[in-house]
Amino acid sequence: MSLLENLQWRHAVKAYDPTKKVAKEDLNRILEAARLAPTSSGLQPFRIISVENQELKEKMVAGALNPEVMRDCSHVLVFAAWDSYSEEKIDKVYDYHTDVRALPKGRFGSYTDQLKKMYGAQTADQHFAHTARQTYIALALAMAQAAELKIDSTPAEGFSNEVVDEILGLREMGLKSVSLLYLGYRDEERDWLSSMKKVRVPMEEFVISQ
Repeated sequence: MSLLENLQWRHAVKAYDPTKKVAKEDLNRILEAARLAPTSSGLQPFRIISVENQELKEKMVAGALNPEVMRDCSHVLVFAAWDSYSEEKIDKVYDYHTDVRALPKGRFGSYTDQLKKMYGAQTADQHFAHTARQTYIALALAMAQAAELKIDSTPAEGFSNEVVDEILGLREMGLKSVSLLYLGYRDEERDWLSSMKKVRVPMEEFVISQ
């Protein structure tokens, strides 16, 4: 199927079959699609925490707007962004770039100096606002890859960030949760949205040509 057909097929599943699990190989493909997402300056200022452990999911249910979805899905992917930028983080990323590309360290020094100056003039809240936005590109690619594999997904912001951050120890990693992606297989009988026609704004209204 084409990408558009896959996107037409998918929807935000409202009920998952808890007996069906996503295969490790398929999960890795979804995670790889997210890892390959473009990010500002190539810094990849976020991480994905993949949660399959049922006990952890049960703990994270507190504060979730869709507790049954979190509880019954196969995996919960937590998209968590850096809480701030730092010179050390920027250097670590670009040192890795030069190592992989067999270039001398400092090859991108003039550019990273600009980044350090720009982010150095900003607050931690401004940093997080920027890093959090980067996660949504990866989230979209993960959903697209899941749809290609005919794996259902539900993106979610309706959860307690404080609860998730505490349970997963994200603060200690310099991360803050931004969004979740539930993965699994729909329960046809309980997923009330499954039988409904997909609805989007008409193209002629959605696209404003200038």
